[in-house]
Amino acid sequence: MTDLLLDVMCGTLATYLRMCGYDAAYALDRDIAPDAPDEALLVLARREGRRIVTRDRDLASRSPDAILLDGRAIETQLSELSDAGFELAVDDEPAYCGDCNGRLDAVDADRSTPDYAPKPDETDVWRCRACGQHFWRGSHWDDVAETIAEIED
Repeated sequence: MTDLLLDVMCGTLATYLRMCGYDAAYALDRDIAPDAPDEALLVLARREGRRIVTRDRDLASRSPDAILLDGRAIETQLSELSDAGFELAVDDEPAYCGDCNGRLDAVDADRSTPDYAPKPDETDVWRCRACGQHFWRGSHWDDVAETIAEIED
């Protein structure tokens, strides 16, 4: 899979792509401010071997393999990526944190979880190595999967 770098206009899309197994870095998570010059994104993309995803025509024109999105709605952006050949399906076992893009590890059934998360002996739970957030297949997971299924129809 292609490693991606999403500009500040594509934050929600970053979460969806992470749930589909993409290493999707997001500019704001990388301390690139909304008013930072395009060069900051271009340098980061080159340094990390990432493909830029953006709604900014000027930025896209400065990166030969950038993906320029026209839509504002998440459904439109997902559809545009699908049309560009990106495989979109929510992973059964997530690899990337939806919040920070850190790598996830399965939580052993005998481990404890925070109050907001289910018990890992009752459902599969993953924990982010970077931020410590816990994830499981819940209603948000279902909503994302349903949105992706709708654009694939």
